[in-house]
Formats: sequence, C-alpha cells, structure tokens
Amino acid sequence: MCSPQARGCRKRPTFAVACLGAFVLAAAGCRSAPVLTQLVEARRLAADLRLQFNKAADASNRAVMADTDEASGAAAREAEEVTRTIQRDTQTLETILRDLAYADEIRLLNDFNSRFGEYRTLDRTILDLAVENTNLKAQRLSFGPAREAANAFRESLEALAPVAASMDAWRVRAIVATAVANVREIQVLQAPHIAQSDDAEMSRLEAQMAAAETAARQALDALKGLVPPGPGLNAATAALDRFKAINTELLGLSRLNSDVRSLALSLGRKRTLTAACDDSLRALQEALAKHNFTATR
Repeated sequence: MCSPQARGCRKRPTFAVACLGAFVLAAAGCRSAPVLTQLVEARRLAADLRLQFNKAADASNRAVMADTDEASGAAAREAEEVTRTIQRDTQTLETILRDLAYADEIRLLNDFNSRFGEYRTLDRTILDLAVENTNLKAQRLSFGPAREAANAFRESLEALAPVAASMDAWRVRAIVATAVANVREIQVLQAPHIAQSDDAEMSRLEAQMAAAETAARQALDALKGLVPPGPGLNAATAALDRFKAINTELLGLSRLNSDVRSLALSLGRKRTLTAACDDSLRALQEALAKHNFTATR
C-alpha cells in the first residue's frame, strides 16, 4: 500500500492533466468566438447581397419603363449606386470566407461574381439606352409639335374654299381634303414607326410617308391655279414645311430605338442573367446556413 506521499505523487499528474485539458478547452472557446462572429457576418452579407442585387435589378427595370427623362435618370443612378454596394460587399464576404476556409462557399461566390460581371456589362448597355429615351422623345414630337403643325396645315387650307371662285369651290374642297388626308396618313404612320424594331419595316413606313408628303405637295401645287395668291396658301406651305422638319427629327429619334432596344434586352438576356445571379446567391445562403458553431466556455 502506498504512503500518503506516494499517493500525492500520483494525484499531481492527474491534476496537471485536468488543468491542461481545461486550458485547451478554454483556448478552443476563444477561437470559436471570432469564427462564430465571422460566420454570422458572412450570413448577413450573403442575405444582404441577394436583397441588394434584386434592388439593383428593379431600379434598372424602372429606368427602362420610366416615362420621363428625370425618372429614368434617377432610376439609372440608383441602379449604379446599388451595384457599387454589391461590388464592395462581395469583396468583404470573400475575405471572410477565405479566413474561414469555406471552399464550397468561395466557389459559389465566384460563380456569382462571374455571372454578375456579365450582368453588369449588359445592364450598363441597357441603362445607357434607357436614359436616352429616343422613342419617348419621338412620341412626344408626334403628339405635340407634329400634331400642331398638321392642324395648322389643315386650318390654313380650309380657309381657301371661301375665297375660290364659286365654280371652283368644290374642286378646292376636294384637293384640300386630299392634302389633309395625306398629312394625316403620315401622322398615323408615326406610331408604328416609333414602336418598330425592324429596320426594313421602318424603311417601308418611311417610304409610305414620303409618298404621302409628295401627294400633299402636289395638292398644294394644284391649288395655286384655283385660288388667288394670298397668305392662306403661303401659311399652308409653311405649315407643311414645318411638319416635314419635325417628322424628319422624329424619324431620326425613332431609328435610334433606345427604348425599344433597352426593353428587348431587359425582357430577354437580362432576365436569364438575373435569375442565374439570384440562384448563385441563394445557393450561397443555403450553404452558409448548414454551418453550425457552438462556442465552448
């Protein structure tokens, strides 16, 4: 049987091992705390990235659909600002994931970055087109100055019948009606031209407009021999010249087709890229949610 001294000698190593174990556990707990904090922050960033990305996509869509230059520009600036936030947060998240040595999550974030890079390039094109608003501006010309010039043309011509000789009054009215109808035809063709995306179809519409304008000018020439010279015919000619100038500007804006092109891109390739980016972020969130950490005290 061991002496008390001997038994004490055996107890001391046991006590030392216990102390060492407690120290190891405490150290493990100290290491767990910052890792847990990083995991929580990674989850927060991943969730916020998904929220910010969808916010940016929505702002871009609003820029495309806006009906004023101010609204379109404001939405485009919002989309760009949120995009910068996304870029900054992805860099922060990547640093945390590398500290945690989360290989799968890093791969998912890289997938998002790759898709987001393609998305950003396309969205930049869409936003540049959206803020030009060329189709919207063409539409405003059609509904505003072009219509006013066409109405002035009609009013000037309708004032000619009373001053014509009685025997020529019916012919004057018929020619006036023909001239006005040709200008109205041009007006009717403006809307489909503004909405059209096919160059060949726009060329066909422009040919119809040119033919209608020629017919209107021929009608004016025919009136010169039926009504006495005066301000009425001159006013009609000036109104037609003004209408032609406005229509030429309108067709130039319509040809640029910024609104039609931005909408087509938004409803096409952008929708696919938006879904792909969102899928990457959702997968990243789900992967981070699988990590469980319990700190040791």
